[in-house]
Amino acid sequence: MLSQEDLIKCIKGCSNNDRKSQKELYVSFYSFAMSICYKYVVNKDVATEVVNDGFLKVYKHLCTYQASYEDVAISFSGWFKKIMINTSIDYFRKNKKYKLVDELNVAYESLENKTETSLEKLSHDEIMKVVHTLSPGYRLVFNLYVLEGMNHIQIAETLNISEGTSKSNLSKARGFLQKKLVRYSL
Repeated sequence: MLSQEDLIKCIKGCSNNDRKSQKELYVSFYSFAMSICYKYVVNKDVATEVVNDGFLKVYKHLCTYQASYEDVAISFSGWFKKIMINTSIDYFRKNKKYKLVDELNVAYESLENKTETSLEKLSHDEIMKVVHTLSPGYRLVFNLYVLEGMNHIQIAETLNISEGTSKSNLSKARGFLQKKLVRYSL
């Protein structure tokens, strides 16, 4: 990550369309962006696409960025994270990678027959793989609620769904994950 002073210079350079500053920002924040976007999409290739779209939005709107705190790094990271999350949600909406509830139930049933390992041996990557087995709709609501701390009203407004749908998707996602993780512990 960049020091606060370097970040301020980099932000000013990016605001002036300086390619060197844009590259420096990209290199410094790529891993952070990927860790955010990968939570919301199907695979790493799609996450890379979303990250790149997110960076384009960052560059486009950087001239309007104003630090909310004295610590520019924390303020910028929060602003940046919000753009990456919204870009992931936009991708989800645009591509409609989710299907009707019937198809979700079929996917749920087909995943029940996978092999199990010990729950104690699960790494972060393995847990993320289990989360990624959720359908896109369930995963999106789960991530927004659990990882981003949004409530059902906020999720419903963000995704343009009803609050009940948000609650239902979260409940089904939790149930699926609970079953899946219990199987790992057997």
